[in-house]
Amino acid sequence: MADMAIEEAERKRRSLKPLRRIFPYMSRYRGMIGGAMVSLILAAGTTLMLPLAVRRMIDNGFSETNGAFINNYFGMLVLLAALLAIASAGRYYFVITLGERIVSDLRRDVFSHLTRLSPAFFDGTQSGEIVSRLTADTTQIKSAVGATASVALRNLILAFGAIVMMIVTSPKLSGLVIAAIPVIIVPLVAFGRSVRRRSRAAQDTLAHATAYASEAIVSVRTLQAFTNEGLATERFAQSVDDAFLAARYSIKARAILTAFAIFMIFSSVVAVLWFGSRDVLSGAMSPGTLGQFLLYSVFAAGALGALSEVWGELSQASGAAERLMEILAEVPAITAPANPIALPQPAIGSVRFDDVRFNYPTRPDAPALKGLDFTVRPGETVAIVGPSGAGKSTVFSLLLRYYDPVSGQVQMDGIDLRQADPSDVRSLTAIVPQDTTIFAASVRDNIGFGRPGASDAQIEAAAKAALAHDFIMALDHGYSTQVGERGVTLSGGQRQRIAIARAILRDAPILLLDEATSALDAESEMLVQKALDHLMQGRTTLVIAHRLATVLRADRILVMEDGRIVEEGTHQTLVKKNGIYASLAKLQFEAGAHAFKRAAE
Repeated sequence: MADMAIEEAERKRRSLKPLRRIFPYMSRYRGMIGGAMVSLILAAGTTLMLPLAVRRMIDNGFSETNGAFINNYFGMLVLLAALLAIASAGRYYFVITLGERIVSDLRRDVFSHLTRLSPAFFDGTQSGEIVSRLTADTTQIKSAVGATASVALRNLILAFGAIVMMIVTSPKLSGLVIAAIPVIIVPLVAFGRSVRRRSRAAQDTLAHATAYASEAIVSVRTLQAFTNEGLATERFAQSVDDAFLAARYSIKARAILTAFAIFMIFSSVVAVLWFGSRDVLSGAMSPGTLGQFLLYSVFAAGALGALSEVWGELSQASGAAERLMEILAEVPAITAPANPIALPQPAIGSVRFDDVRFNYPTRPDAPALKGLDFTVRPGETVAIVGPSGAGKSTVFSLLLRYYDPVSGQVQMDGIDLRQADPSDVRSLTAIVPQDTTIFAASVRDNIGFGRPGASDAQIEAAAKAALAHDFIMALDHGYSTQVGERGVTLSGGQRQRIAIARAILRDAPILLLDEATSALDAESEMLVQKALDHLMQGRTTLVIAHRLATVLRADRILVMEDGRIVEEGTHQTLVKKNGIYASLAKLQFEAGAHAFKRAAE
């Protein structure tokens, strides 16, 4: 049953004709579409007038007494050429501009949608593949909507007009040509479907290669440290070769499609010419009329032949559109309810976990939290400690409503977070994560990310509070210094202090500190801890720490193990219990004492 459902879903997906999803974007620019259509029709109409002039010249112009007639005709041909040139320029301008505009809108919408998807989506999707869809696939669509669509429309109009004029010129010969059209069109459609499937496979394979390259480039220092340049190159080369093979299959299908179409079309032209020549010899048709019909048949043949190539390109673009529409069709797992309950203003700052059970979507059989139950009072500082994998970071993920619990409630100021708008929930929190995120921008922009629109004075005040001002001013351009991708030009401690300054600038009632001082040396840790102590005054603060020295002054300490709270109290009371916390404290403080002793020796 599952296999049948998958096959049915696949069949429906292939029948959706993804390029139709681009039409709403096109409808926004009716003026450009109108200009393009006028230019296309004018260019095609001008082209279709040429055979009429040729017939008149052949039948009436080649005599000594008709020199003026020929001069006038050639003058008209120059005017037609000028009109064709203007129409072609207009067509190029309108369709290329339209393609650029539509793809800009599409990229914006896809990126905007990506930023609103829940973390669960990114848990199972490589960032490099997403970037490939956002760049390579949209470029493919730009080509289709712009140049390819323009060529397709031009050739459709030209083919239709040429066929109509062929019928007007000679119904008998036209019947022979029209009879051959189904023989040409049906294989075109069949081959086009094959091209689309192969193009989709080629784009998927290229996206995998791009994803691996993106991952390797971001981690190039680790790659070089382990001298794995050769291994990475080999893996990427294999991915590129796979992409080439997939693309070659697509190209082969398009080549067969083009060869078949051109052979059939021009074979029909040869047959028509043979029948027409017999009519000229019998006197049933003038030479000029045959020439006119032949030119129209060549126009029709050329247009249909070009359509065979265009069909392949549009099929490729259809595969790209399909991949993009899959992203736009992705529904965020976490959304605001239809009628969200507003959180209290001003915020109170209380937090409650009520019998919360949770497992990550990618690990449905491995519960991360098992009946977690605790309350944090407004203004209280609560530390959460425990071994790795105990569920500490999951607490923060649920508080930020990256995920919803499987059962139980996570409450903020007495409101179940599932009944609140995620944006409202997150606006009440400031976080300093363990894996600090620094953007490829200036120091000022990175700190200002905590509160868009903050003044330079407010940014500098936050930096001073995080004890980051002095090292920032020592940089080449101070707050305007570009820090590189992921803050590569800064030390770990500098990156962390910028993240702390960002959280200070946000000035939220609830602070989430996830190993906020883990990357600092002893002196910097002491200074930053003082800044954090000042910042935490009057705010609800949850602190995750493996280093117990950072939580000694917490109002309460929650000890987690295997998704549950197993101990609770202050440092002194927990040490006296001689439980898990006491064991962790003993291990850490003894290790620190031994390290200090070795350093002294």
